[in-house]
Amino acid sequence: MRADVDADPETGTGAAGETDAAEADAAETTDPVERALDAFRAGDPVCVHDFADREGETDIVYPAGAVDEAAVAHMRNDAGGLVCVAVSDAVGDAFDLPFLADALDHPAVDDDPDYDDRSSFSLPVNHRDTFTGITDADRAKTIVEVANAAGRVRDDPAGYGPEDFAAEFRAPGHVHVLRGDRDGLAGRTGHTELGLAMAEAVGAAPAAVVCEMLDDETGDALAPADAAAYAARRDIPYVEGAALVEALK
Repeated sequence: MRADVDADPETGTGAAGETDAAEADAAETTDPVERALDAFRAGDPVCVHDFADREGETDIVYPAGAVDEAAVAHMRNDAGGLVCVAVSDAVGDAFDLPFLADALDHPAVDDDPDYDDRSSFSLPVNHRDTFTGITDADRAKTIVEVANAAGRVRDDPAGYGPEDFAAEFRAPGHVHVLRGDRDGLAGRTGHTELGLAMAEAVGAAPAAVVCEMLDDETGDALAPADAAAYAARRDIPYVEGAALVEALK
């Protein structure tokens, strides 16, 4: 509804003004988890802060199957971190995807991050129909096809295997695949598992895209208050990881 229809020009009240106020009140009182799940269900992004004593980062998170060129551009411009696609442990098994630290034979390998017991990184891939793999269109193609493959595994676990994955994707590539914990949020509470838990809760394919939000001025992770303010300006749900764990574990 247009804000100028049936509204008092001085007070802003009237049909439109009252509707806008009601919508604003509803937005303020809606449970953050429900707002996040409603957005995910619609294919829209959510800003998720994990935990102050973990990474202490806010990620922009999308259901992977809904990602398009505009979504990749959104994450690239407004978040600035690494665009990754997370898949469930069962999907990782079906794809026969190793953890990257296990696949690399090099003295630099040290999978003992300060924020967790291990990282979730698996292979970086490109879809075989992409060119360089780095453009918004190429990354969107790779992400959506990973989501489609994950959905096929969910629907028919024995119907998609490593050979099928290799026929569709090549490594190395420009989209990092993350493997979710075998026990989900009960085993690990990173953005990987938080995104996958939201995908499962709304019936989406077991794949979610995560990208860390960085501060342009400091280069550090964007402070939670600043991430929440950004989310409010863009009408994107902002939710704490603790709330998601409590609701979805």
